[in-house]
Amino acid sequence: MNPNVIITCAVTGAGDTVGKHPAIPITPQQIAAAALEAASAGAAVVHCHVRDPKTGKGTRGVELYREVFERIREKNSDVIINLTAGMGGDVEVGEGENPKRFGPGTDLVGPVERLAHVAALRPEICTLDCGSLNFGEGSLVYVSTPDMLREGAKKIQELGVRAEMEIFDTGHLWFANQLVAEGLIDAPAMYQLCMGIPYGAPPDPGLLATMVAQVPPGVVWTSFAIGRMQMPWVAQSVLLGGHVRVGLEDNNYFAKGDLATNEQLVARAVRIATELGLEIASPAEARDMIGLPAPVRAIA
Repeated sequence: MNPNVIITCAVTGAGDTVGKHPAIPITPQQIAAAALEAASAGAAVVHCHVRDPKTGKGTRGVELYREVFERIREKNSDVIINLTAGMGGDVEVGEGENPKRFGPGTDLVGPVERLAHVAALRPEICTLDCGSLNFGEGSLVYVSTPDMLREGAKKIQELGVRAEMEIFDTGHLWFANQLVAEGLIDAPAMYQLCMGIPYGAPPDPGLLATMVAQVPPGVVWTSFAIGRMQMPWVAQSVLLGGHVRVGLEDNNYFAKGDLATNEQLVARAVRIATELGLEIASPAEARDMIGLPAPVRAIA
């Protein structure tokens, strides 16, 4: 096991959870406040999406990301900010014999446009979703082709940002290893093994062990599972030598029928890891493990 565990909190996501949980962070102020609370509870990394403040739906709005980023940094210069770059890959395939008549859920842009907010803000980390996926029921497909991924990885390197490769299935892991082999991912490479998202890799402990065996040595890897498997996966991940991710992006509940906050979920992850005899990495320790520079502090 890793003696020092990095906890990431994914504070809101872009899923259809607004209305299912009255405290899902929606506005930049709410998202930043949730990130700061998670950091206070023990998260070294905060993973942020933004939402349209009027509709609650996920968006790629650069200025919304800017407000979240600046609000976090105003209060905390230590916590590591990880911005999603997964938006812009959705295709809602048309019905029946008209598959090219894309539906209203389509938001498909190129790999560089998906990184517009990353280029503007230069967070320490951004995500790179390492393959296409049938995303749940219906006809929604997430599109991230090898050409798109190579171009996106190159752009992330040029920006001086670290890529966290999001792995939703075994083929994604195969391609992530290829990106590393081609020198398109800076060392130590960051892998995020994402389990339980229909229809990617199911949350099966044996499958996680198999995937971990395919991760190259010397990398930094994390795993999470969604829904009720979130907390069991904290233990699964650390027992195999990985780090953990929790938060309202992936799970709304603290217990059956009891809605959670990000702060509560981080605190529970801290407790699970420490009861297994492990230490929780501070932001400074996480930066050292990931190979990030120390934060730049304003001179008073």
